[in-house]
Amino acid sequence: MTLTMRKYESEEDYRRIREFLRRVFLVNGWKEYSWQAYRFDYWRRLGIEGLGHGSLETHVFLWETSDGEIGAVLNGEAPGNAWLQIDPAIRTPELEAEMISVAEQHLTVPTGDNRSKVRVWAIEDDRLREDILKQRGFVKSEAVGYERRRDMNEPIANGAVAEGYSIRSLGGAEELPARSWLSWRAFHPNAPDSEYQGWEWYRALQKAPLYRRDLDLVAVAPDGDLAAFTTIWFDDVTRTGAFEPVGTSPEHQRRGLASAVMCEGLRRLGRLGATMAYVGSWNEATHRLYGSLGFTDYVVNRGWVKEV
Repeated sequence: MTLTMRKYESEEDYRRIREFLRRVFLVNGWKEYSWQAYRFDYWRRLGIEGLGHGSLETHVFLWETSDGEIGAVLNGEAPGNAWLQIDPAIRTPELEAEMISVAEQHLTVPTGDNRSKVRVWAIEDDRLREDILKQRGFVKSEAVGYERRRDMNEPIANGAVAEGYSIRSLGGAEELPARSWLSWRAFHPNAPDSEYQGWEWYRALQKAPLYRRDLDLVAVAPDGDLAAFTTIWFDDVTRTGAFEPVGTSPEHQRRGLASAVMCEGLRRLGRLGATMAYVGSWNEATHRLYGSLGFTDYVVNRGWVKEV
């Protein structure tokens, strides 16, 4: 099959890519061999608009069939990362190699000494992609992520809230600074406060098509401070929900708050008719937490790195 590559051009491309991702996700049996639509939304609103990680026009490439259908998409995420989204019906070694070549040319990040590097992600034990990466000089890195899922028919744990704490949906615009600061504390516990860059990124995130305030949950401490959080993305087309992100402020950890907000989120997803729930884990602590909540089925993504 002949495919033509071009760069991202317009909002119409954005709409078509989201439809493509939904279709491929379902073809793959609800397994995350490719991104779900929510993750493309999340990267656009947080990574690009919120954090300034390039643009859709410079970091997204489409491969289309002769009748104009999208067959594959290459996109960045964090600087220097590349993700391949491919319809399995048209996947070939030649297409994979071409997409990786484009990533080497356009999705690198400088490393100094006039050198750059790129990290291409592959499902572990995907021999086709791994062989191509090896042939092109990529080396398997320590970067690894587990894309976890659980059937919504499985029982949901009680997720009792620690004494004095409560769980609710995020408030109005007046609460965005506190919610943003909570994310900073959860994910940068040892960083100096001077590195905090404000809360406008959260306003950008709330523009994502699948954002719902009733699924943006926080645990509130006895003194009224926000202590833990999760944002859940429900896609009524695929009937799936994804938890991204999940976190707890260091001052409130080891009280079961992350578990409690996720259990409440699962109950809300159940009422909306979700059939499957997803979350990504990146270390032993999150593996244990999400496994205890029933997210026991997963695929593993591994980063492969090359200096260019």
